Amino acid sequence: MQVILIKEVLGLGDPGELVEVKRGYARNFLVPQGLAVLATKKNMAAVEAERKRIAVQQAKEAARIRQEAAGVSGASVTIKVRAGEHGKLYGSVSTKEIAAALAEAGHDIDRRRIMLDNPIKDLGKYPVKIKLHPQVIVEVSVTVEGVFAKDEQAEAAAGKEVEESQTEE
Repeated sequence: MQVILIKEVLGLGDPGELVEVKRGYARNFLVPQGLAVLATKKNMAAVEAERKRIAVQQAKEAARIRQEAAGVSGASVTIKVRAGEHGKLYGSVSTKEIAAALAEAGHDIDRRRIMLDNPIKDLGKYPVKIKLHPQVIVEVSVTVEGVFAKDEQAEAAAGKEVEESQTEE
């Protein structure tokens, strides 16, 4: 079923776009939430007439978001995860972990706005793009550092020694 988006829908499209979605998604979510209208000839003509107004509105919003994006652009975050001896992670770093690290750094970003093609599975430094607005995309640097099994064992042993010395006193 074709619908015309009225507002930005993450992962689907931007305002004014004609998109193909499943019938249930359109009728049960997009249309009742006011995010889209059915793609009829009448609605298509109405959207074409409003396209200039939508473009001006988006330009104003993009300018406002560009000013806010200055603080996020170029930010750098470090994520510590468990890793094997050869630098392979025991899991992966996804948008959820990146959003949490950005929140700790003072940047409240919705994880759905983080554009990550594949989860990060190796240690290192990665450039990650964030789509703050259809016209505003910023890049942050994500450093993935490993906490190795040897280090965890050493920390646990040191923690036990401290606990034992405190109980003896």
